[in-house]
Amino acid sequence: MTVDLVGRESARRTPPTRPLLSLPLSVPLIGLIVGGLPLFVAAQPGEGTRDTAFWLQLAVACYAGVRLCAMVLSGRRRLVQGAFWLFCYLAMGIAPLAQSVLGRDPTPVLGPRSDTLLATVLVLSGMVAFDVGALLARHRPSLRSRRRPAASVHRWRLYVLVAFAYVASTAFILRVGGPDVFFTSREGISDSLSDATGAETGEASNALLRGFGTVPALLALLFLTRWLVTSRHARQRPSVVLPWVGLLVLNAIVNNPISNPRYWFLTVLFALLFTVFPRSPVMYRAALALGVVIALLVFPFSDRFRYDEQGQRPMETGSLLEPLVVKDYDQVNMFANTITYVADGNGHSYGEQLTGAVLFFVPRSMWEAKPEDTGFVVGGWMGTDSPNLSSPLWAELWLDFGSAGMLAGFLVVGYLAARTDRRYVQRTVDDPSPGNVLAVVAPVLAGYSFILLRGSLLQASGRIGIALICLALVTTFRQDSGSRLT
Repeated sequence: MTVDLVGRESARRTPPTRPLLSLPLSVPLIGLIVGGLPLFVAAQPGEGTRDTAFWLQLAVACYAGVRLCAMVLSGRRRLVQGAFWLFCYLAMGIAPLAQSVLGRDPTPVLGPRSDTLLATVLVLSGMVAFDVGALLARHRPSLRSRRRPAASVHRWRLYVLVAFAYVASTAFILRVGGPDVFFTSREGISDSLSDATGAETGEASNALLRGFGTVPALLALLFLTRWLVTSRHARQRPSVVLPWVGLLVLNAIVNNPISNPRYWFLTVLFALLFTVFPRSPVMYRAALALGVVIALLVFPFSDRFRYDEQGQRPMETGSLLEPLVVKDYDQVNMFANTITYVADGNGHSYGEQLTGAVLFFVPRSMWEAKPEDTGFVVGGWMGTDSPNLSSPLWAELWLDFGSAGMLAGFLVVGYLAARTDRRYVQRTVDDPSPGNVLAVVAPVLAGYSFILLRGSLLQASGRIGIALICLALVTTFRQDSGSRLT
């Protein structure tokens, strides 16, 4: 009886789901994102051909715009799905449309135009499959009907993670030559890493050093931030406040936007924003809306931080669309090249690339045939040795499993994204406890999904593995009061 009364009282306190914007504000937003920006880009002068691929690309941008508006206007905070549609709208929609208008590709497309057309068809098909998977997730029974012990943060294990974060990040800073290196350029810190680890250790050791120097510090900061935001007692404890201040300084060094890839800093930004404001629909709506502005205006011009002053390449702005013709938005180009790569006699890998990403921790000395990074493999076939070529999730799944496997993969991704969002909303509203693990994991996953969608999976796997180790360290299913955060 008591449980029933508590449940009824909670239901009365929970506000009903409703749109976040009034009609006078919703209409301009939908008009701008769905019609205004895509049609503005399509109407710009350029040397591109208005062929079938162009019109289909316009349809992709409009479809992704509709779904992005649905995320913004929803009464529920769908973090992972919102991040997916934000990426699709910009990287798979607007940017490729601008490149098609100008007739310029940030990465050379070696195959015929028909391969680009097929890539665009598959991109749109993957989006539809994602939507179908999300719809299937709605028919699952409510999570409230299941009595499972919720994962929570163990207090003393959290302090162990904080201590480990300090040690790992400090070692990382000292190994590359001190804090000053982190405020020069991405090229500068890469050179410092290579000098510190030696040329014989390769990119794997550098990625491992960078991962342990950045990921534990971020997660420790997020867990302490969650504790401080939700607990008045924690804000009065020096044992919580002082480590949090130190981690804030540490993250400002190792996770700053100057020395880190832009997609990783976007992960940091999203995770912090949604951890500090876990229940604010205003911040959720603003994050998605401002994400469009940041990606279109800030990201292209922040390329100057990749190089030092001698190697800096100025941005040429002969057209309003010029900032979108950069390698950050080469996903459709690389998907088309992957299709051409397979057709050139290389064939599908039938799960080999995915296996290599899952077993990223196995050294090549023990697995001589370990698959290489997909973007690097296709880039080598193209005749370029650039390690910064993307391999979007569409290309990864298609290379491994073909068209049917790619659609099945996005069906599963959509289902899992919707289930995660649903669980996040229910657990953060009904369980506002400081030790709520999902309240930190979901924002991190939403931010990191930009990296997973851009690819390649092998490059993204290292930080995922380190994050899983950190989560396993601090997570407990025991409900005793001595281990919980209060």
